[in-house]
Amino acid sequence: QVQLVESGGGLVQAGGSLTLACAASGRSFSSYAVGWFRQAPGKEREFVAGVSWSGGSTIYADSVKGRFAISRHNAKNTVFLQMNSLRPEDTSVYYCAAGSNDHQTYYYWGQGTQVTVSS
Repeated sequence: QVQLVESGGGLVQAGGSLTLACAASGRSFSSYAVGWFRQAPGKEREFVAGVSWSGGSTIYADSVKGRFAISRHNAKNTVFLQMNSLRPEDTSVYYCAAGSNDHQTYYYWGQGTQVTVSS
């Protein structure tokens, strides 16, 4: 069993930066890939970024490529999402999830953290 808790959300002006953290508890966390997702009001949840169990492989949605960076620190059971050059359309609730290393199935989800980008 893995429990995930997101933090680091908040209000930021367009062009600014935020770093989200996903803290995990559970012995097997380092064996899972981790993904960040987001969901804005009235919209479907969308994949943002993912990192492999080792941290050696990352993938990004086209909408955030070049602006966001995902990383993990397995010794501290934490995954980070560095978000730069934020845009109003990045406003969403951001969730982290742990799952299969092909990023197809996510078994554990956090409660989410709100990110609001003002224009």
